Amino acid sequence: MDNHEKDLGKLVSTHTTSPIFLQRAAIVAVVSFLFFLAMLVAFYVRQHIGYFFLSTAFLVVYVFTLIGWVMQKRNAVSIYEKGIRYKKFRAAWDEIAAVKADQAGLELSKGRREKVHISPSMLGFESIVLAVKQGIGGD
Repeated sequence: MDNHEKDLGKLVSTHTTSPIFLQRAAIVAVVSFLFFLAMLVAFYVRQHIGYFFLSTAFLVVYVFTLIGWVMQKRNAVSIYEKGIRYKKFRAAWDEIAAVKADQAGLELSKGRREKVHISPSMLGFESIVLAVKQGIGGD
């Protein structure tokens, strides 16, 4: 825990990516891998280069889906008594200049340059918005 996190106080809650979004990505990965294997078998049987290109495309989808899945799994919003942390963004409640919450997500601004967008795919998104509004003193 670095000094800035100590300044934020005690950890109140941590919110990770919702399991439903991770499950959807896992399903896409499994299906794309199965299609990759099927196209390899079709290429072996029919000896047509089109099946090889299709299998390559499904392999690319599979790899990028797994990379995205791992990156999403590491995302976490940490709510502290005196602030919030998400990825590289850390701010005390009194440092947050603007808050915009809608169906597209939660956007927090700390000064002119530091902004962060928190996706509604986070588990307990409504409680994150509520904690931010309570933390900065808004309703």
